[in-house]
Amino acid sequence: MPFTTTAEAVHAWVQGWAVSRGAAEPAVRPWGFTVDVGLPREVARHVLPDADEATVRRLAEATEAPAVWLKTFVPPETLRAWLPSGWALAGGPGFLMSSRPAAAGTPAPALPDGYGLVRWTPGGVTRAVVRAPDGAFAARAQVAVTGRTAVVDQVETDPAHRRRGLGRVLMHTLTETAARAGATAAVLGATPEGRALYEGAGWRVLAPLTAAARVVEDSGA
Repeated sequence: MPFTTTAEAVHAWVQGWAVSRGAAEPAVRPWGFTVDVGLPREVARHVLPDADEATVRRLAEATEAPAVWLKTFVPPETLRAWLPSGWALAGGPGFLMSSRPAAAGTPAPALPDGYGLVRWTPGGVTRAVVRAPDGAFAARAQVAVTGRTAVVDQVETDPAHRRRGLGRVLMHTLTETAARAGATAAVLGATPEGRALYEGAGWRVLAPLTAAARVVEDSGA
């Protein structure tokens, strides 16, 4: 088992996600972590490994600025019931998933004819891109290794190139790279669509992953 507890996996995910996205070092709070992200649509996020209604309401009611998110590991219907007025679920349903990296030296599945893969590692984050036979973008993903943990992130396949095994190639390539760097466990946040890909590659769901953000009201003309 890659992680002893879900809380351990959450901690690893928060640390690796911050490295992957170039965000600030997560600040430890009594209820979890705060990460300064610094983007217009997400200025910061509060991550609550063991969310409860009182803590969620307290944080939400104390937050007046838009683009501050809450990340929890409870089902959407549970978080929705806890949110005060002015807040709503955001980002769609998700899942925290874990696996062991592919063994170092294990060859990746073959790409379809004509496709090519390139990877590079700036600042400790390995990025991989698959290009189509005509050179166009087909798929991408990246991985950040923090200690013994790898966090896979930003997995995306162009709709025109789906169902060709590109995601499986990327996942193997990046986790094998992480294993070479010393990672013994891997974690990621998945969408419902991505979950099927990852489960097919041996990943398992640890917990639901549900977010909320303050509703930005339309001020009109």
